[in-house]
Amino acid sequence: MQLTLQGDGSTIEVSETVLGADYREPLVHQVVVSYLSGARAGTKAQKTRSEVSGGGVKPWRQKGTGRARAGTIRSPLWRSGGQTFAAKPRDHSVKVNRKMYRGALRSILSELLRQERLQVVTAFELDSPRTRDALEKVRSVAGSDDVLIVDTEVSESLYLAVRNLPRVDVRDTVGLDPVTLLAHENVVMTTDALRRVEEWLA
Repeated sequence: MQLTLQGDGSTIEVSETVLGADYREPLVHQVVVSYLSGARAGTKAQKTRSEVSGGGVKPWRQKGTGRARAGTIRSPLWRSGGQTFAAKPRDHSVKVNRKMYRGALRSILSELLRQERLQVVTAFELDSPRTRDALEKVRSVAGSDDVLIVDTEVSESLYLAVRNLPRVDVRDTVGLDPVTLLAHENVVMTTDALRRVEEWLA
């Protein structure tokens, strides 16, 4: 499968398996949900009626007051009472097999290429860590301000140049994930990064 590089117009041979895969929406959805679930802290905690401090004494006698019967001031019906179904710390992560995860990444990259939202360049380098220069280069390559830049390793000058751009993100191939790929309008990837991704997903 031939792919035209952005900028110089030359072509390179890329893997049909990685960049020519069908878009499998249910698989992508499952992997994205799993990824986001795994990112949840899961530290939420509330107290049940038995855990709230106080409430050991019956507030008034059972009969004769004309009021509704009550056994504790920590009933969930009362102000400052316990929670009926109290949330407890738990693990929200959902297991996804490696084969599914890689299949979802292949689907996403292939769909980005079909929609012309994936641009491959020989290299993405800056002479100086200036945000203005970085924005001009991003716009010239991707034609958009909302861009994910993927390289084999992130240089310090590139990181410093784009860190103040709210919709531009830069990642190395190790930190590539489905949620970040889908979060941006365009993805700019260097040829070295593409080769490494192909090795990983082939």
